[in-house]
Amino acid sequence: MSLPEIVSRAEWRAARAALLDKEKAVTRALDALRAERRRLPMVPVDREYVFEGGDGKATLLDLFQGRQQLVVHHFVFEPEWETGCRCCSAFLDQIGHLAHLHARRTTFAAVSRAPFTRILPFKARMGWTVPWYSSDPGDFGADFAALPEADGAAGGGEMAGRPGVSCFLRDGDRVFHTYSAHGRGLEGLGSTISLLDLTALGRQEPWEEPRGRAHALGAPTTPEHPRYHDEYDD
Repeated sequence: MSLPEIVSRAEWRAARAALLDKEKAVTRALDALRAERRRLPMVPVDREYVFEGGDGKATLLDLFQGRQQLVVHHFVFEPEWETGCRCCSAFLDQIGHLAHLHARRTTFAAVSRAPFTRILPFKARMGWTVPWYSSDPGDFGADFAALPEADGAAGGGEMAGRPGVSCFLRDGDRVFHTYSAHGRGLEGLGSTISLLDLTALGRQEPWEEPRGRAHALGAPTTPEHPRYHDEYDD
């Protein structure tokens, strides 16, 4: 494979300007796509799910930790495994400090089928502090498409589960499923903004469509600028 062509600074600037026009067009298209995602209908979650975490048993509502939204990482870690999926581990390594999500009333958590007694030592080994729960022996993963389809399309049969992300919205004590992504839908995720862009309330900025949704549910009219992560009032 050849290296990029060598040109003068003026030629580079011209080529960069042409590419910038295309990049801006993609940004505008992504803004429109994210607005369409926020307009997706939502489904009530009426089934009871029980998880096990660091504080014992928990319901799906408990996973919100009192916040308005919940982003769940379907971390593939099968009950008989000693360690979790390498791809899922690389994804979790990219998750930043959760204080920035919490400031937008959004909780992030990982959920796996492995018993919590297997999750805990692996979590300690990896040095992660994100909330992580076991859904074993429930059907949470299967219900939200974290398990492969019946045709066995799960990466050559080597992986029993399917990595994914699911988003939930809380209205009082009622929980709704708003969005899920799997496969290449996880590419580019990990930053606070990328996760918020998957949710029904988005970044909670005044310019986002549909206008006023986040503020009607209690978000400040003018969201504060990012702070140092130790300066937020959760």
